[in-house]
Amino acid sequence: MPDNHDQEKMRISFDLDEVLFVNPSTHKTEKALPFPWKYIYKERLREGTPELINSLQSKGFEVWVYTSSFRSENYIKGLFRKYGITFDGIVNGTRHLKEVQSGHSQILPQKVPNRYKIALHVDDESVIISYGREYGFDTYQLDAPDDEWKEKIIAKAEAVRRKRERVRAGAGGKA
Repeated sequence: MPDNHDQEKMRISFDLDEVLFVNPSTHKTEKALPFPWKYIYKERLREGTPELINSLQSKGFEVWVYTSSFRSENYIKGLFRKYGITFDGIVNGTRHLKEVQSGHSQILPQKVPNRYKIALHVDDESVIISYGREYGFDTYQLDAPDDEWKEKIIAKAEAVRRKRERVRAGAGGKA
């Protein structure tokens, strides 16, 4: 029996601000980067981010960033590389405007993860969570400090993967 994980890895995306980048006065964070990097990359990562991203990837998930910020892809890649993280894809505000919004007269949501075949999006904004229901993608809302956030996201990712596999099996493998 073929392994569905080999056919197509399920994609998970994370917002940056207030999800992976947090305020150290309100959240536990990873250690600040050493000199000179801490002056180039001023954002602080939520504690456990490298462990979570690497764990998801080792479990066969693709992990993306989907942010409405206009930080460059090189900036995002560079910052996370310092923490041992490599993303499988990055959608920033510039890419979203070019590839999602372009050509549409009506204003689309600031994030449309299923446009990139992203099955689960982690965000802090309740409006994005509601768009998930409207536009047909699964979401996980992470908007407060939570010592068990990594385990909860892994559990949600596994649940979404199982749901997708059931749908695929029910459709004769054509999901």
